[in-house]
Amino acid sequence: MTSPAAPGPAAPVPLALTVHRAVPASGRALVLLHGFPVDHRMWDDVAAALLAGAPDAAPGWGLLAPDLPGLGTSPLPDAAPSVDVSAAAVARALDDAGVSSAVVVGMSMGGYVALALLRRRPDLVSALGLVDTKHTADAPEARENRERVARAVEQSGSVDAVRDMSVSLLAPSARGPRTDLSARVAALIDAQAPDGIAWSQRAMAARGDSARVLRDFSGPVAVVVGDEDDVTPPSAAARMSELTADAVLTTVPGAGHLAAMEQPREVAAALAALVARAWPEPPARPSAAAGPARG
Repeated sequence: MTSPAAPGPAAPVPLALTVHRAVPASGRALVLLHGFPVDHRMWDDVAAALLAGAPDAAPGWGLLAPDLPGLGTSPLPDAAPSVDVSAAAVARALDDAGVSSAVVVGMSMGGYVALALLRRRPDLVSALGLVDTKHTADAPEARENRERVARAVEQSGSVDAVRDMSVSLLAPSARGPRTDLSARVAALIDAQAPDGIAWSQRAMAARGDSARVLRDFSGPVAVVVGDEDDVTPPSAAARMSELTADAVLTTVPGAGHLAAMEQPREVAAALAALVARAWPEPPARPSAAAGPARG
């Protein structure tokens, strides 16, 4: 009697993808991967600043922002929590969108996914932006805390266990004065599903070290960090930037762990410079004299 075949790996979960600007025929796109515990909307101000600096008349590249698995409006995967599962889902979304060359930018958890994507699909990643993130794995106590939070949100059926991050992720100097921003972050957190929060925590806890991935990457890298980031501090960002041969480190004044929301223009400027390094020339246009291909 023939034994049934072992099931193959689950297909990547389809991600909700916000298209700030369509992918052109060149297949080039800047891709923004959000942090925890929010969704793609954390990038809205950065996206607006990027588009203002690169008008539609001569785009050259698309601008995409997916919701990572289980967050925003993306479904929860039927797979064990892993940033590799998230990276596979991002790769599928980019392939489906016609992206062949991506400047991939990740903030915090999005940075972990960006590094996993680079490991998985180096053919797809032309340049890498690492914003308020790190390349190292969690220490044991950090992994234990993530599991504690995951269980808390599951047991309560709410995001109460992470709601205070709407304040703690901001620069210490802004936690009192920036009540408008903390309210925006709180609204994003409240919009997330508890099971997505739990899955994401466990995915981050399970990740490994990505130092080798960075050392092996020859493309341009931008490392961006808030000068008051006490989650992934400037000292850690500096060490990360030293791992690659072509990295530019930008320290953003007056920003904590959410520099993209606290100081979006400064972050957008750093990302625009990364795009210019990745694609210094506009994509070649087909010759007007060239006729149609004949088979």
